[in-house]
Amino acid sequence: MIRRMFRRRGNAPGDITPEDQAVVDAFHARLDAIAALRSPEPWTPGHCQDIAVRVGPFIERAHTRPGDDHGRDIIAVALQHPGGSYTPYGGRYRKLGWLRCETTAILGVWQPAYAMLTHAAAGLDLPDDPGMAPAHYSVHVEARRSNGTGYTLLRLGPYFQTWLASRDADLLNTELEGRSATVIPGFTVTAKGALFDVSDHESYTEPYETDIAALLAAAIAGVSA
Repeated sequence: MIRRMFRRRGNAPGDITPEDQAVVDAFHARLDAIAALRSPEPWTPGHCQDIAVRVGPFIERAHTRPGDDHGRDIIAVALQHPGGSYTPYGGRYRKLGWLRCETTAILGVWQPAYAMLTHAAAGLDLPDDPGMAPAHYSVHVEARRSNGTGYTLLRLGPYFQTWLASRDADLLNTELEGRSATVIPGFTVTAKGALFDVSDHESYTEPYETDIAALLAAAIAGVSA
């Protein structure tokens, strides 16, 4: 079978043609990819290595986000062209930004042999929906009535690591402890983590190097005034 696959047209004598060489190279690349799939190099959380992740029927190269690549269930990744960060996909150049990647979708550490299994190798751009939600985070301080209606009192973000958003939400809830149902009459005020809404970025307050407890106090005072 293999001998028939690579038999040259007409059995012409001489050096192998570029067309024949391309077929041979593609065959070897396929064998390398199969071998890599059978023996993936295990991914170790927290090592900031490029990893191979499943995106639909394809396998893509992805950067992990320092500090947010140690979770057991979900980490943040940025999908990359196998040829490098600045190589365009298909007929357009775009990036999807940081995405929430379930660790069950991680095949292992990225290996060059996986390149032929990517969207890029098929001449395709990344899909508009890669099956991963954006991984920018925020903290919303919400005032809710007993029937669930209400409004968002304060938005903090973006956070680029989930643990920072969780830490600040916990800090604000500690500030509210024992009085969350009384600071604004008729409402219960709580802080919780949320995805950062890039399209509404102007409504967020930058959380870094900021006294978030003071921001909370000011927001509550503004409502009470």
